Amino acid sequence: MVDYFLRPARPGDFPAIRSLIRAVRINPTGLDWQRFVVAETNDGLLVGCGQVKPHRDGTLELASIAVEQDFRHQGVARALIADLLRHYPRPLYLMCRSGLGSFYERFGFQVVPPEQMPPYFRRIQNLAGVFGILRPGGGSLLVMRLV
Repeated sequence: MVDYFLRPARPGDFPAIRSLIRAVRINPTGLDWQRFVVAETNDGLLVGCGQVKPHRDGTLELASIAVEQDFRHQGVARALIADLLRHYPRPLYLMCRSGLGSFYERFGFQVVPPEQMPPYFRRIQNLAGVFGILRPGGGSLLVMRLV
């Protein structure tokens, strides 16, 4: 088990955040270091990150949850998510690969049917389906909400 602590991101963390987001192959748009919480080891290694991203329509999205490969399955993502959830109002939305749905259900997130999705999320889900964005990784794109 790795020793780590959570803290708000600092300007100098941005290159490591961007690198981690790219390494885990999730959406690299809308990265603003000021919204991030990071997990850092006692040796100063950034091993995980996450943010809550606002959208123009006022919705908030739990996003950019990423953990370095060697530090997965040690509670880092769970700690990041719990920390972010403590600081933001509901509802919160997220988008994830269908295989991760059960992970987010543990926090109370539920799948949102297309007719109940805010326009931004419906548009992204439609684009993912049309362009087969997730096919190489398997599964489909889920939109989930925590109320």
